[in-house]
Amino acid sequence: MADLRKQRGLTQNELAAAIGRTASWLSQVERGVQPVNRLDVLRLLADGLSVPLHVLQPDAVPAEEVTPTPASQVETNDLDQARLILSGHPAAEVLLSPRQDFRAAAMPELRGAVERVWGLTHAGRFTELTAMLGPLVPRLERATRTAPQECRAELHGLTARTYQALAAAFVRQAEADAAWVAADRAIREAELSGDPLAVFAGTYRLAHAFVSLKRLDQAEHVTTVAVNALGRSIEDMEPSPRHLSVLGSLHLMLALVHARSGARAAAREQIEKARVVAARLGEERNDFNLEFGPTNVEIQAVSTAVDLGDAGEALDLSEGLDTSGLSMERQARHLIDLGRAHAQRRHFGDALDCLLKAEERAPDMVRTHVAARAVIRDLMLVAGRTASDELRALAAHADATS
Repeated sequence: MADLRKQRGLTQNELAAAIGRTASWLSQVERGVQPVNRLDVLRLLADGLSVPLHVLQPDAVPAEEVTPTPASQVETNDLDQARLILSGHPAAEVLLSPRQDFRAAAMPELRGAVERVWGLTHAGRFTELTAMLGPLVPRLERATRTAPQECRAELHGLTARTYQALAAAFVRQAEADAAWVAADRAIREAELSGDPLAVFAGTYRLAHAFVSLKRLDQAEHVTTVAVNALGRSIEDMEPSPRHLSVLGSLHLMLALVHARSGARAAAREQIEKARVVAARLGEERNDFNLEFGPTNVEIQAVSTAVDLGDAGEALDLSEGLDTSGLSMERQARHLIDLGRAHAQRRHFGDALDCLLKAEERAPDMVRTHVAARAVIRDLMLVAGRTASDELRALAAHADATS
């Protein structure tokens, strides 16, 4: 592997930085001291060296012949290596040797990579996400500093989207401190991209990190500032669907913040404001991967009622709600909320049924969703020795047996 690295003109420090590992770890791998057996790490190295996987692992099955592993059989994902991506300056080596080697022809590849990053984030495939981000983030950070000026705005935008995905993934994995850092970087990159709405989308991610940290006052502050600024900006103009989508999402974030703090009237006021925006929008959209529209507002209304302990209201709101047109992630979240509502009403059979349906749609989400795991533990506690095989299997998969 050292020969491959040298053929590509990379030092150990450069390759290590590109894949999000330390130079000492890479040195041990090259000397045979540290064996690499995990396929995702081998892929990480292959991407960093720009070679096919089978060059490093001759017996590896070509990617096009691989049958995807069922999500229920994948080991628990983690973002430990992704945290290293956020450590220190994002592109320190460029400051010392800013090589002007970026080619505009690489833009389509980078656009596709960022789309895949979001696909992995929505699917909860965090091990694969980490492996992909290891080389991608340093590459983007380097490109924003060394690419021709005409490419830089879009590159900043792609980097902002990548950090937004990382922030969303960290929130899902209860790594809120890292989500804070990722969201802050997303906001900065969005500003450099020249797209103000991307800044507001980054603010949404930042607020979500604050909610996860239980810093509700900070979450309320940043979201309120954003809502007021965006609201004023569209008073005297015909807002685009993107404007409405982002504004509505921020109202839903405020509803979440108020619900978590037990402020019923304020939470419901924000839901109503989001409904007004959604009615004006008139369609489901996914600008900046925020998923906003009339149906999404009602899903959030259900979630807000559950957070407030109003399970009956949540179940009433869900009657006749068709979520089939939304992403599997959003459908699964809704089913988890319904499971929570049924558990609050002590409808344990219905709660289990909702969680099983959620697992069918997004297995990894159930495993990483804090509230879902709490409900599963409660169901196991209530059932005791009479727990069904389905419940036991669900609890084992979600690591919620105790």
